[in-house]
Amino acid sequence: MDATAPRDRAAAPTGAEEIRLDGVAKVYPDGTVAVRELDLTFAAGEITVLVGPSGCGKTTTMKMINRIIEPSSGRILLGGEDVTRADPVRLRRRIGYVIQNVGLFPHQSVRRNVATVPRLLDWDRDRTRARVDELLDLVGLDPATYGDRYPHQLSGGQRQRAGVARALAADPGVLLMDEPFSAVDPIVRERLQSEFLRLQETVRKTIVFVTHDIEEAVRLGDRIAVMSAGGTIEQFASPAELLGAPATPFVADFVGADRGLKRLAVTAIEVGDLEQPPVVDVDDGLADARAALQHTGARWAVVLDDQKRLHGWISAERAGGAGTVRSACRRMEAWVPVAATLKTAFATMLQYDAGWVAVLDGDRFLGVLTPESLHAALRRSVDGSVPETAGAAKV
Repeated sequence: MDATAPRDRAAAPTGAEEIRLDGVAKVYPDGTVAVRELDLTFAAGEITVLVGPSGCGKTTTMKMINRIIEPSSGRILLGGEDVTRADPVRLRRRIGYVIQNVGLFPHQSVRRNVATVPRLLDWDRDRTRARVDELLDLVGLDPATYGDRYPHQLSGGQRQRAGVARALAADPGVLLMDEPFSAVDPIVRERLQSEFLRLQETVRKTIVFVTHDIEEAVRLGDRIAVMSAGGTIEQFASPAELLGAPATPFVADFVGADRGLKRLAVTAIEVGDLEQPPVVDVDDGLADARAALQHTGARWAVVLDDQKRLHGWISAERAGGAGTVRSACRRMEAWVPVAATLKTAFATMLQYDAGWVAVLDGDRFLGVLTPESLHAALRRSVDGSVPETAGAAKV
């Protein structure tokens, strides 16, 4: 399979390396085909997720990149260099590796665990300590508090953070992650996913991430490769394209019948999708607010100040009588930042049992999303960004 180019994004930082699989396959001596010939590119500085059911070859594919498993055929190009002929030990020191159960050495402190690769590379003590402290701080583990603890003294989430720090210690351009968050409870897992995305914004590595969970893949991946039995790539696409236009019946079944809801999580709010309700000034009199509502026929209005900052909302019922809008308006709880996704907006509507949600840029009001405009935004994202695919059902 020949994958299309990854979606547009800012240029990758220095140090991140592109990975290209050129006809890479794994066939075992008994004839079992674990991975068919793959032509696949992992873009520098992006998170590419390999997802699929158990036994589909996703972990085998990832392990061939650092040659823990040797490919039967094909080439693996790391930064343009064919590493299938390189020293595998040296290769692995260029690549960070995080596994499901972390794999920290139980008899070593967190600090010594993180320093493993720098020690192998003969870094001096001061440089190693500075790098370890920097990384522990980066992953949210205070070096003074956690540096001298042992793995058994950490929670599962803390051990996972220490494992990520260890993988990043020598500043590799590539990070391989094999189901790294599956061994923790759902609350910790969601927190680790959020911290992982924050970390990637800082370090911008080329990351190959293996999971069996399509929700995790959609949340984390810049690109997702859906694999089926025998190491076949069914589709390689952005999360939005994968959910909006599954390329095969297998993909449609794997992403689930609720893929429209999943797509909410990867669809950004766009200002053009917002509705503009009636607006009254916080310092207006209630008579002015009544007149504005009667003129538009609306039952409620947004309350702003002269800087377009949101102060709340006022209903036609509360605009009766004398007084000012400031004294009668209600606090607006249902709001989201413009950088949020449609999923966040929808969840906020449900949380506050609201018929609309305000969208803010900082504290400046931009407009509102209603259930109707939210659905139209999702429809637009499918129609406008995903090409027609034979056999693919739309949201």
